[in-house]
Amino acid sequence: MTSTLRVTAAAAAAVFLAFLSGCDDGKQGPPPAPPAPPPPAVSLAPKLIEQASAYRYYMSHATAITPDFTDGESIARSLKVGASYEPVQLLRGAIAYGAVAALQDPDFVAAVRTFSVDPEQRRQVAAQIVQNPAYVVGIAGSASAAGLAVAALGQEGQKLYDAGKAVKQSAYEIQKQKWSKADVANRDLRLSQAKALSATPLVGDLDETARLQQAVVGAQPMGLTGAAAAPPYTPVVVRSLAVAALAILGEAGDANLDTVMAVMAEPNVGFCMNMAKLNLYQCLAVAKPHYEDVFCLGQHIMMDTGRCVIKASGLPEPYEAKFVPTVRVATTENAYKPTVAKAAGKGSAKKR
Repeated sequence: MTSTLRVTAAAAAAVFLAFLSGCDDGKQGPPPAPPAPPPPAVSLAPKLIEQASAYRYYMSHATAITPDFTDGESIARSLKVGASYEPVQLLRGAIAYGAVAALQDPDFVAAVRTFSVDPEQRRQVAAQIVQNPAYVVGIAGSASAAGLAVAALGQEGQKLYDAGKAVKQSAYEIQKQKWSKADVANRDLRLSQAKALSATPLVGDLDETARLQQAVVGAQPMGLTGAAAAPPYTPVVVRSLAVAALAILGEAGDANLDTVMAVMAEPNVGFCMNMAKLNLYQCLAVAKPHYEDVFCLGQHIMMDTGRCVIKASGLPEPYEAKFVPTVRVATTENAYKPTVAKAAGKGSAKKR
């Protein structure tokens, strides 16, 4: 019995040695490939989130302006609130906010993430988007993501326009009150303050910034609703989708900030906002009584800026019927003609 066990043990040892010998001869298969690295987390540079928060700060405060003015001081306060945006920052903030809105669409996020599995493919797709932001329109889910961006921007633009229309109407109504016919004190200072506020970047609310940060990573949905929108999209919506896609690919963080900022450049809406500011300055330069300041506020700060945001979203721009007031807002001495973009092709602007 003992002899048999010895033979068996020797045979087993020989088999094991043969196995090791085979390993040494390279007859064993290649080692398993290491697991693929996980796709990068969705991320948006803090500065871009702050831009979106500043945009939301301005829109929420400007749309809260109401026409129940009781004195010149209440008008002056509203003018300061309304004039407090720098056009380039507001445009970038609108695009960044549209990107956060697009990130709320799970189908779009899932479709873009399929390009994140392979690092080389991820870099190639990101480079395509940077070179041509419209590349993102061909990605599955872009229509529903665009619908959210359109709704997020267009609804706020319409709210600002409607609030401005009510304020503008009050410029005619408050003329029945004696105080509204008094001249504005320090008119030159009021104009210079409006110009200074127009060149000063806004800072967003901390709570709103935190909310947007959570929304980017899907931890706190924004609760937006919007029907899928078919292309073509406006350049602002396209750029919002592009920034959102870069965030999903992990290519919109601090290291890529300059590149993303270049993607967010959009001259048409920026020109629209600059024209709104220019017309505001012209209006304030000639306005004398308080009720004329109300007109400048309603028309050029609120309605004109609201129209720019609506235009950025791609929703139909509001139609304003010609209105002939029974009481003049401007006298012949201080009447002015708003500056109009020649490329707009929509005729000359109306005198107030």
